[in-house]
Amino acid sequence: MKIEQLLKKIHALSAKAKTPVYPVGGFVRDYILAGNALPETKDIDFVVLGSGVAFARTAIDTLKGEDFVAFEEFDTARFRIDDIVIECAGARSENYQEASRKPHVTAVATLEEDLKRRDFTINAMALELTAKGVGAIIDPRGGQKDLTRRIIRTPLAPEETFSDDPLRIIRACRFAGRFNFAIEEHTKTAITKNIERLSVVSWERIKEELDKMLTHEKPSSALIQLYAMSVLEYIAPELTALDGVEYVGDKGHKNQFTHTLQVLDQMIPLSDKLNLRWAAFLHDIGKAPTKRFDKKLGWTFHAHDFVGQKMFGVMGRRLRFDTHSIKYIQKLIRWHLRPIALCDEGISDSAVRRLIVNMGDDLEDLLKLYRADITTKNPRKLAQRAEDYERLLERIEEVRETDRLRAFQSPVRGEEIMQLCGLKPGKDVGTFKTAIEEAILEGIIPNEYEAAKAYLLKIKGSILK
Repeated sequence: MKIEQLLKKIHALSAKAKTPVYPVGGFVRDYILAGNALPETKDIDFVVLGSGVAFARTAIDTLKGEDFVAFEEFDTARFRIDDIVIECAGARSENYQEASRKPHVTAVATLEEDLKRRDFTINAMALELTAKGVGAIIDPRGGQKDLTRRIIRTPLAPEETFSDDPLRIIRACRFAGRFNFAIEEHTKTAITKNIERLSVVSWERIKEELDKMLTHEKPSSALIQLYAMSVLEYIAPELTALDGVEYVGDKGHKNQFTHTLQVLDQMIPLSDKLNLRWAAFLHDIGKAPTKRFDKKLGWTFHAHDFVGQKMFGVMGRRLRFDTHSIKYIQKLIRWHLRPIALCDEGISDSAVRRLIVNMGDDLEDLLKLYRADITTKNPRKLAQRAEDYERLLERIEEVRETDRLRAFQSPVRGEEIMQLCGLKPGKDVGTFKTAIEEAILEGIIPNEYEAAKAYLLKIKGSILK
């Protein structure tokens, strides 16, 4: 269903129920930014001057929507029409109590009361609906003017706005980064004063905001805003520890935080996979604790891949990543140096085989991370890295085609090993399988059944002895 058609139907339902309903928030903001043209969108929020849940139930039945979910305590309901997600909420205000992680919701009587309790003026606007589509813009807090001025400002005194919902501290940085707006000075001051209030916000909500930042065309813009106001240090000190450059004599190292942001930005056109973008953002978190100065080598970060893998185990649980995501991101952090090392050491068949086997279905993602991780400003080095990348891709495909390694395992299975070697189930069977797999990886034998069986019989005596 087209947006214009949907709005006309919502208006008709509103008129029939004698219940005023208004599109609000981001939809209205984007409508204005598009020159008062209906934006392409996947979600629209409506404020209902009545029961949001009751109106949503009527709407989903009449419009034949799907996936209805109601949050009765918040008088809010969500459903889908085709590929558009609709949210209907009764006019309300909400705020956090001093030490609560759940907002307290209060119904209000007027649209203006609802709008003034929203996060920022650019999101505190509504649209009138008419039989022809949309009518006047309702803007009691100067949102249109702030869009023109390109600033992020709160509808009420910023201390009150951020105290009501401290998550708005992170949202201010997200919107500033997304639209390349400045944060108004009083708003900026209130952010720095209220950072500790984030302690009452659940980590799930904080991660959700960070996830949204990582969907931007240039996530670094929002993350720099977070860092500049010390918010990122509160959320992820592992990342802010990467900032700075240290010298001993004339030997320094690059700013690892700046490098990290560049890698993340370079990942955006390569993949829309959120966890891969997180891996790009976090791949070097092990560098701060492993930084050392060596008189011969200069600055080193030995084993930062291993250390970073362990660090994210703790960080990932704090940020409420699910177990699968933690393991996936840890794997990429652990292996992110390997493609570079392969290119520098020489791309041997056995090394490529090990990379294919160890990474499995995540190999393509690792290669994208390798590509994003090339941030040198030296034209010669940049050209060499690009050449190395293409050469590595070619070698991987050649070895895959030759060895059929995608589902790699010993061609001789455990039952046959026991039969040929007179063994019972136990660790000795695994020893034989590992020996066969190592021989294949090292190129001693091809990944074929007959060759593997012959090799098993050849080494049988020495292993059993």
